[in-house]
Amino acid sequence: MASGFFAILDDIAALMDDVAVTAKIATKKTAGILGDDLAVNAEKATGFLSSRELPVLWAITKGSLINKIIIVPVALLLNVFFPIAIKFILILGGLYLAYEGVEKIVEYLFHRHKTAAEVVKTKEEGTGDAEKTKVKSAITTDFILSVEIVIIALGTVLDKSLSLQIITVSVVALLATIGVYGIVALIVRMDDAGYKMIKQTNDKGLFSKIGHLLVKSLPIIIRILSVVGTIALIMVSGGIFVHNIDYLHHLFPQITPIIKEFGIGLIAGLIVVALVTIVKKIISAFKK
Repeated sequence: MASGFFAILDDIAALMDDVAVTAKIATKKTAGILGDDLAVNAEKATGFLSSRELPVLWAITKGSLINKIIIVPVALLLNVFFPIAIKFILILGGLYLAYEGVEKIVEYLFHRHKTAAEVVKTKEEGTGDAEKTKVKSAITTDFILSVEIVIIALGTVLDKSLSLQIITVSVVALLATIGVYGIVALIVRMDDAGYKMIKQTNDKGLFSKIGHLLVKSLPIIIRILSVVGTIALIMVSGGIFVHNIDYLHHLFPQITPIIKEFGIGLIAGLIVVALVTIVKKIISAFKK
């Protein structure tokens, strides 16, 4: 009986060793998309009143966990019974990401910029429908990025046992959520930490200077993340198209992959934005 118990423990230890190795490989493979995920979601989790930042972030985090709970088993089942569907799901997701990225650019270039008073009013309205809309958008974007993360992680363990596939993909999915949103939480609370440091030191000494640096750095970081997040959306979408559509994969081989992926994502986004705009105008005309 004792030998059987220790044999089970030995099997579990061996499995955990394998999971550690495969999870490390999968995490390295998904590092790029995790970086994009961080930039995108940090940008989406900002722009609210200070008192609403953590509740909003927690709502997005819960949505992300639910996304992973849905995606992981579905991806594993599709990989076994209908693997071609994964490619189509990724492409559809890529179209959505391209649309989101290009829409932000169009909004910035062609729409009137808000005044300071309007920005404050928007933040105050963030506790209502505007907040729910932004949270919903963030969770939808997270869903598509999560699909990409899970598929890449799964691709690194296709030659392993089913149990190892399940545990490895689940570990990577969980680490992605905790890691990304943990860092986002630290970013959005930088200014509060800075204010506390200034107050506790009576605005004197090294820690006070660090506090001022944190407070002044946050708006700059947010602006950078907004730009990086938009670029990331377009690049991730272009990468999805290039890696899943053979024609695009072999198109313009002399062009640097990053530029190629961004260009394809940008073109796809412009097409989707144009189609959505036309459809909205048609619907609006029918309503009149």
